[in-house]
Amino acid sequence: MAPGGFSEYPKGNLGLYNSNLEKDACGVGFIANFKSDQSHQLVSDALVMLDRMEHRGGCGCEENTGDGAGIMVGMPIKFFHRIAKEAFDVQLPKLGNWAVGNVFLSRDPAVRATWKKKVEQVIAARGIKLIGWRLVPTENKTIGRSALRTEPFVEQVFVENTKGWSPKKFDLELFVVMQGVRKLAVASDAEDQIYICSLSSQTMVYKGQLTSAQVPEYYLDLQQKDFLSHFALVHSRFSTNTFPSWDRAHPNRVLCHNGEINTLRGNKNLMFSREGAMDCPLLPGETDLLLPICSENFSDSGNFDMCLNLLSKASDRSLPESVMMMLPEAWQNNTNISSEKRAFYEFNSCLMEPWDGPAMIAFADGRYLGCILDRNGLRPNRYYVTEEYVVAASEVGVIPDIPGETIVEKGRLQPGKMFLVDFESQAIVRDDELKHQLASSRPYGEWLHQNM
Repeated sequence: MAPGGFSEYPKGNLGLYNSNLEKDACGVGFIANFKSDQSHQLVSDALVMLDRMEHRGGCGCEENTGDGAGIMVGMPIKFFHRIAKEAFDVQLPKLGNWAVGNVFLSRDPAVRATWKKKVEQVIAARGIKLIGWRLVPTENKTIGRSALRTEPFVEQVFVENTKGWSPKKFDLELFVVMQGVRKLAVASDAEDQIYICSLSSQTMVYKGQLTSAQVPEYYLDLQQKDFLSHFALVHSRFSTNTFPSWDRAHPNRVLCHNGEINTLRGNKNLMFSREGAMDCPLLPGETDLLLPICSENFSDSGNFDMCLNLLSKASDRSLPESVMMMLPEAWQNNTNISSEKRAFYEFNSCLMEPWDGPAMIAFADGRYLGCILDRNGLRPNRYYVTEEYVVAASEVGVIPDIPGETIVEKGRLQPGKMFLVDFESQAIVRDDELKHQLASSRPYGEWLHQNM
C-alpha cells in the first residue's frame, strides 16, 4: 500500500491468497416508494434494515472493523440543491443535468491534490462543466484500527451537463470519466489513491470498510433531515476469501450482490477477448475509452458491476434487459417458455455467457430498482408490497412496524426470476410481463433464423 492509500489487499497472489478467488457473500435489501415520493424516513428505515442485517456481514479481529457496508439512494435533490447553494453559490439545474459523485482520495495532501487535478482534466476533456469539490463530513470515532489505518479522504465532485445531452447520454459520459480516471490510476499503480464510488445524475453511493451500524454514524450527510430519497439499496458485506477494503465495499455503481460468481474466470477471459472487436455506436471512434472492463484486481461483484455498467450505459439496452443477458433463467430445456423468450435468450447467449452463482443481484439506476436470482436459486430474498412501498431483503423482519393491514402482497424471489420497480410508470413490473415485453421488442427469432 502506498502512503495514504485506502487499501491493504495484495496486488497479485500472496501465500494462500489467490486474487482470482475474490468472492462476496452478504446481506442485501432495498426499500422504495414506487410513486417516487422522496422522504428522510425512507432513508432512516433503510439504515435500520442495514443494521438488522449486520449478522450477515463480516468483521475482523476487531469488532468495530467491518468487511464493508453502504447505501445507494436516489439522488437527494433537496439536500444537494442546498449544498450547491451554500458551497458554490450555484443553483443546480433540472435533475438529469447535474451529477454528484463520492470520491475516495489519498490522505496525503500532495497526492490528493494531484489526483483531483487529474480528475478535473478528465472531466474537462469530455466537455463536462466542473462545479466544484466538497469535503464530505465524516465521523471516524467508532471505526476500528484496521479501517482507520486505511481510511480515505472522502470528497464529492459536482458537475453539470452544459451540452444539452439526454440523461442517458450524460450518464454514459460520466461512465467514460470514471473509466478515464481508472486508466490513469492503473497506469500509475495508484488504484489505492483514487476511487470514484459513484458518479451519476440519478443515484448516490455512500460506503466504506464499515460495519452496518457505522454507516450513518460515519457519513453525517445521512443524518440530515433534508437528505431525502425515493429508494434506498443497502448492503452488509461478508468478504469470502478476500481482503476487505474501502473501495470493495458495496453498493457498487449499479448493484449489490449476495453470493458468488463461480464462472468468474471464464466470464473475465471472454470479456477480455471481446475488447478487440467491441464497438460502441454511442461513442463513434471512441470505444477504447470504455476499456478495459474487467480487472484481476476486482472482486467477482466488481467485475459483474463493470460489465453491467457497460451493457446498460454504452448501448440502448435498459438495465433490466442487461441483467437478463448476464443472468438468464434456465431456458434450454424448459418446454413451457415462450418462443419469443427462448429466441431472446438464445440470441443473447451468442453475445454474453451466463455469470452463474449462486447469486442474488439487486440493481438500480434511478429509473429502475430490482433484484434477481440466478438460475441456481440458492440465495434468499423475500419481498413485501404495501399500498405505497416495496421492501425486499435477504430476510424478513428488517423494516420495523409495517402494519399488517397495509400489506397487499408477500412473496419470495424464485430461480431466474426478476422483481422490478419502474419509477417512471410508478408500478411493479411482473417477471412474465417484463420478459415478454423485452423479448418481443426485437425480432430475435428472425435474426436467429437468418444467421444461424
